[in-house]
Amino acid sequence: MAAAAAAPAGDNPYGLLQALEEGGLISWTVFAILVIMSVGTFYILFTKFFEQQKIIKQGNSVRASFWNSPNLRDASGKLDAKSAYRAIVDDALVAQDQHGKLTNPIDQHDWMANSLQRSQGSIGARLGEGLAFLATVGSTSPFIGLFGTVVGIYRALIKIGSSGQASISAVAGPVGEALIMTALGLVVAVPAVLAYNWLIRRNKSIMEDLAAFTNDLHGYIMSEGKVKPQMVTANAGSAKVSANAQTRSAAAPTPAGTQPLTTGQTSTGQQAGTTTTDRR
Repeated sequence: MAAAAAAPAGDNPYGLLQALEEGGLISWTVFAILVIMSVGTFYILFTKFFEQQKIIKQGNSVRASFWNSPNLRDASGKLDAKSAYRAIVDDALVAQDQHGKLTNPIDQHDWMANSLQRSQGSIGARLGEGLAFLATVGSTSPFIGLFGTVVGIYRALIKIGSSGQASISAVAGPVGEALIMTALGLVVAVPAVLAYNWLIRRNKSIMEDLAAFTNDLHGYIMSEGKVKPQMVTANAGSAKVSANAQTRSAAAPTPAGTQPLTTGQTSTGQQAGTTTTDRR
């Protein structure tokens, strides 16, 4: 209490720095480890967020212009050089070229499926980099803070034993150190766990989009460009979805008068020189 009375007005004698000085080397070590964990958590959170946003933007670009290209190589040129979708397309083109060079050829369908799956798996592994660190921080930082807590309680018991009395002035410093270490462990753990779950959820959504694109690409290659995904647009304020005119099925009926004119045909679809019966 005398130390508290001697402290300047407004200065807390039981703050963080005072608690660390009270704990000595062990408290400073625990504090440094938790700070490193916290900095690493936010660094991974922001870097993975921007990486995910980039892939999501690339997916929107693919849906907007990729399938409108005349062939796969021209479509690949429209994508960014470091795009995840560009990597899948390039791997598909390489697999297509390599299939004819096999001395013991396997079915092209299986060869292409395996190549696309391997390419998609490498992108998924890259998206998952750093998430193990978040999981480690979320599961271990409370125990690291608890270690500082145990050390603080131990120091408080030593002071009680050496002084022979359990006064507030004797145990306030070590107990305050213990509580601060517990709080720091939780402060580091909670953002790490939240960031890990959020990034995992976004990675799952991205991988679903990549899997859909890979499946469409596989069908496009196997059909020699005859099978394309159906591009749809939703009208605002309406539940109706209209198909893109470029991707309509060839089997769909065409209204009369909308077909291109050919030799010997009128704009109504009748052969030139024919008449119709006047119905009155």
